[in-house]
Amino acid sequence: MQEKPVLGITMGDPGSVGPEISVKALAHAGIYEQCRPLMIGDAKVMEQAVKTVGMEGNITIHPVHAVEEGLYTVGVIDVFDMNVVDMSRLAVGKVSEHSGEAAFQYVKKVIELAMEGRIDGTVTNALSKEAVNMAGHHYSGHTEIYAEFTGTDKYTMMLAHHNLRVVHVSTHVSLREACDRAKRARILDVIHIADDACRTLGIRQPRIAVAGLNPHCGEGGLFGTEEIDEIIPAVEAAKAEGLNVTGPVPPDTVFSKARGGMFDIVVAMYHDQGHIPLKVAGFEYDSANEKWKAVEGVNITLGLPIIRTSVDHGTAFDHAGLGDANELSLMNAIDYAVTMANNKK
Repeated sequence: MQEKPVLGITMGDPGSVGPEISVKALAHAGIYEQCRPLMIGDAKVMEQAVKTVGMEGNITIHPVHAVEEGLYTVGVIDVFDMNVVDMSRLAVGKVSEHSGEAAFQYVKKVIELAMEGRIDGTVTNALSKEAVNMAGHHYSGHTEIYAEFTGTDKYTMMLAHHNLRVVHVSTHVSLREACDRAKRARILDVIHIADDACRTLGIRQPRIAVAGLNPHCGEGGLFGTEEIDEIIPAVEAAKAEGLNVTGPVPPDTVFSKARGGMFDIVVAMYHDQGHIPLKVAGFEYDSANEKWKAVEGVNITLGLPIIRTSVDHGTAFDHAGLGDANELSLMNAIDYAVTMANNKK
């Protein structure tokens, strides 16, 4: 048991589906065969979530105040109890300053535990960017919080669904600014991060595709010159260093090629260019029953000194309190964190 990695899993926004999908995910015995999961959150919120998903009698919440106090046993969810939520103020299914503050504190604590070497990796449930900013913490997302509290300058987001993996040159900025950020130096940095990420996942000779920014990769400058001025020089520089890089590849075909097995990872130029294909592949809506049949995919922050994986969906406030939220993305995130922690060891 001591050889299994300890993963700190944040509860996410207390008013979101995070507590509920955490209970559902940690009800699976297979999780405990892979790792020692430790929830970072509020025990009383988790106890409420157990009732919401109908698992009373099957799941026990065990509050702890140190990693070593965890039981890490099937049927018991160990919660590093931050005790920051006032249950009388908890607004389930709504954006609130109170919940935003709690969610921020969970993330700050899990980073602290990882940086101190007390846990082997971190997994995050969704938080509300609006709520966190309402609480006075001005970040555009988890990625930026992790970067600041780990002192990391060069980092990027990777999304993964089975063999489809995407990293981003830019993420939470306007589309106009994203075009301005597609610069040779940044693209080359992200290519390096993509190569390192694949090796961390056990891919010994990563095949990297770099997406173009413009339609048809600019059509020789007819639809834009970013490919000529910035992307091609970055690709050529990476090739000169011995990396297996192809590009720029037209963005309307590169993801299909990667999903088909031609590439191990794609460098996308901006947020939606990478997110849309991943969510088309991983999110499956059942129109007949008007609910999500599958919500799969993992969000991973690369370039950090610690491991961070996350669910690839939002807070789903409209489902909070109903008990019907899907836990697959969280389980995928835990799987990835286990793989990365084991390879790091």
